Amino acid sequence: MPAPSTGSAAALDQPDLGHHGDVEATPGLVDLAVNVRRAPMPDWLADPLTAALGELAAYPDPAPARAAVAHRHGRPPEEVLLTAGAAEGFVLIARALREARHPVVVHPQFTEPEAALRAAGHRVDRVLLDPADGFRLDPARIPTDADLVMVGNPTNPTSVLHPADALAALARPGRVLVVDEAFADTTAAPGVDGEPESLAARRDLPGLVVVRSLTKTWGLAGLRIGYLLGDAALLARFAAAQPLWAV
Repeated sequence: MPAPSTGSAAALDQPDLGHHGDVEATPGLVDLAVNVRRAPMPDWLADPLTAALGELAAYPDPAPARAAVAHRHGRPPEEVLLTAGAAEGFVLIARALREARHPVVVHPQFTEPEAALRAAGHRVDRVLLDPADGFRLDPARIPTDADLVMVGNPTNPTSVLHPADALAALARPGRVLVVDEAFADTTAAPGVDGEPESLAARRDLPGLVVVRSLTKTWGLAGLRIGYLLGDAALLARFAAAQPLWAV
């Protein structure tokens, strides 16, 4: 877990931001910080994937998938950007927002958002939540001048699910708020409709970008598929930094 720092050169030597938890996963156990599902793939998922092998001669058309994702979250398709997993989303954000003066990553956190920022040349400030307080997110701890904030919900590796209201309080004009919801589909409780505390359908929060992954729950990390949700103009900036035929 990265230690608190203000982005100094010395701090770069402390955490290994490229370390991925799958190298420590114990065979036979389910590691929720890596991928959730280890059972055989259900037919409803395996059959269309297998059938798609016969279509690999054609360049991919993202339009049907964008439309499906947009429908799922009650957004127009232009507010959806398909990515090669959530990880590419972090890279696109970091590259497209090079003008950000004060990026902040809320830790404990998945390491890839900060790694992407640093690789793009950003000096990153960290806000380390207190284990004695259950890693609760206090919006007041985020510097007021932070113009790019990244936070996970639910957070890997603590599994803390922050209240949507606390996250929404971080949004403001002039700031891009990136909420990583890669594990949001694991949060639904029996008798509860939808994903509590998700901001995926919120279109009223300025600068909000929600990162989602389609690989975790069904153990599809090798397929590399995720998406970003947010303002169409902001997503267009990220798309401009994306390689052609990315998905």
